[in-house]
Amino acid sequence: MDTLPLYHTKWSDRLAFDVALMLEGSGETLQEVVTRHKITAQDILDFNKDPIFLKKVEHYQNEVRDKGLTFKLKARAQAEELLTTSWMLIHDPGVSPAVKADLIKSTVKWGGLEPKNDV
Repeated sequence: MDTLPLYHTKWSDRLAFDVALMLEGSGETLQEVVTRHKITAQDILDFNKDPIFLKKVEHYQNEVRDKGLTFKLKARAQAEELLTTSWMLIHDPGVSPAVKADLIKSTVKWGGLEPKNDV
């Protein structure tokens, strides 16, 4: 029986976005992307075998090509990265409960997870 290789997903949506921008001619080099994301050339080779990563890069390339690099697309990529910061703040014992509650509420709202009032 054939089995699919398992890939350790160490890549982020932001990395896929940056690779797509590079491929679409942003002027940035692969080495600059690798350095900024603190990954290795081997990581890129591994990600290049990951069909999910490749699909995500293709999706972003199509977005950039079809719609141009819009403010909304930039904001979406930035929001993805800010979720990491939000996570760290929510779990930091030094952050006030009020700030944590606001971050949790915002995350639920941004994720479209608020309860619907379908009455």
